[in-house]
Amino acid sequence: MATALALTTAAPAQEVKLTLADQNSPTGWGPSHALYPWVKQVEEASKGKIKIEVFASQTLIKGIDMWKGVKSGIADIGWCVQGYWPEQTPLSDVMSLPFMPLKSAEQGGEVLWKLYEKYPSIQKEYGEIQPLVLYTTSPNFLITSKKQVKTMEDLKGLKIRTLGGPPIEMAKALGASPAVLPMPDMYQALDKGVFDGAAVPWEAVHAFRLYEVAKNVTMVPFYASYFSLCANKQKIQSLPKDARDALMSVSGLQGSKFWGKQFFDTAEQGVEERVKAAGIALNRYDVPPDEVARWKKVAGEPLWEEWVKKMEGKGHKEARDVLNTALELAK
Repeated sequence: MATALALTTAAPAQEVKLTLADQNSPTGWGPSHALYPWVKQVEEASKGKIKIEVFASQTLIKGIDMWKGVKSGIADIGWCVQGYWPEQTPLSDVMSLPFMPLKSAEQGGEVLWKLYEKYPSIQKEYGEIQPLVLYTTSPNFLITSKKQVKTMEDLKGLKIRTLGGPPIEMAKALGASPAVLPMPDMYQALDKGVFDGAAVPWEAVHAFRLYEVAKNVTMVPFYASYFSLCANKQKIQSLPKDARDALMSVSGLQGSKFWGKQFFDTAEQGVEERVKAAGIALNRYDVPPDEVARWKKVAGEPLWEEWVKKMEGKGHKEARDVLNTALELAK
């Protein structure tokens, strides 16, 4: 009886251990400002009951295999680049359309999570995966190694790195020659002249030291890419209710805004600190609103319509409503 009593009283205090796989370096801007602070938030919200062990730098699961690895239970939680798996979350892709009126990654996270909450069809896209956080980059801008881009005409013939899907069509419409390349390979590609430039957020400029090989910065709101912090649904549902509630209390809408802001919006500050320390001067050009409107007319709104028609053609009848809701939320 004494043994049984000891086991019964010890159970509520038992720790819940979760594994989290990440492809990024633990010293990168995003992990150090978003991931690890969030892990601490989870531990504090659960009063120490939940302990999360982070496996950084692809030591548990490679980035390209993250979705499959979390789904199969290799890791309980994984940091996912949704752009790795085209067509897997097609309605969520609305966040990657060019020239959407997003002003920040914090706002992008809010919009994406609210879309997820509103549309069962978007929830269905994630299947056996439980999103804890959904967030976006701040709008990607353009960096170039040699030529400063100021007008749409300046893009003609330049080989530019973009994401796949609508961003490729955007670059083509603007006269550039687009190609997809993993961000870790971007430094050498710019340095060797294989690429002329890239569409990037500040976090990537910081993480991969792109400021060393592409000092021309053209601030134009190309598009955002989006990410998820996803968990094995069966694992999350198996947690004690108090632990599950604690985890979600710092996830969901609040967590999505937090991750967007801390991972991406604050990263410009990190770049400023590094270039100052290195004695590097970036040539920044802010494209005037009337010029941005020209780019948007050619490579923004027409691609929105193409996306809606494509989605409707694949049976996603709510595509236009999803787009209109995203535009309304992003105002």
